[in-house]
Amino acid sequence: MLDLIGTIAEVALVVILAGLFAAATSLGLRARVAAFVGVGLWLSALVAIGALGGFGPGAAGPVPAVGIALFVVLAAGLIAYFRVPRFRERVLQIPMPVLIAANIGRVLGVFFLILYGVGRLPAPFAPSAGWGDVAVGLIALPLAALAASGSVRPIWIALWNALGMLDLITAVTLGVTSQPGTPFHVFSGSAEAITTLPWVLVPTFLVPAYLLMHLLIFRKLSAPRAVSTAALAA
Repeated sequence: MLDLIGTIAEVALVVILAGLFAAATSLGLRARVAAFVGVGLWLSALVAIGALGGFGPGAAGPVPAVGIALFVVLAAGLIAYFRVPRFRERVLQIPMPVLIAANIGRVLGVFFLILYGVGRLPAPFAPSAGWGDVAVGLIALPLAALAASGSVRPIWIALWNALGMLDLITAVTLGVTSQPGTPFHVFSGSAEAITTLPWVLVPTFLVPAYLLMHLLIFRKLSAPRAVSTAALAA
């Protein structure tokens, strides 16, 4: 039952995020269809690989397979940003309140706490990732409202953004060092559950997506005038 609820919650979050950003970037119909098809294909590939045990311990040798998938998404996003001007213009148009509000979905980190409670994920990985995501998600709600009203200073957005990014980096580090069958295994216990469906969609899709969002927020904070100019030109 927990896995079924987790599947519904994760798929709903992915659909919401895809629709939110498609609307925020004013994409044309063809571009929206291409974006949704791309997301659908990547999710289908992840589900297929996960169903075949392709993310399990030792499936990709000494390197965790979930780490490879995470890197692929990060690399694809960064390459698109730096090498495709039109893509860069579109993502720079996304309003800051939208980028912040998208992180409200991270309250789903409560599932990590539940999985820890039933003994399916170990400490310190699950408590750190769970409480970190919940905190970032809860703070994002009022922060997005303040950003939309223009009544929040950029420094507070920057601090929250740094916290959100640090939470993800810490979770990835603890997840990798909690994986048995790899030379990185440091902590006792096994985080093997995160390599199975539906939970594997978190490190292979949601985590890199949120990391890219945090990088984009830092970009918009560091050069607001340049970003505004690019948005107006687009």
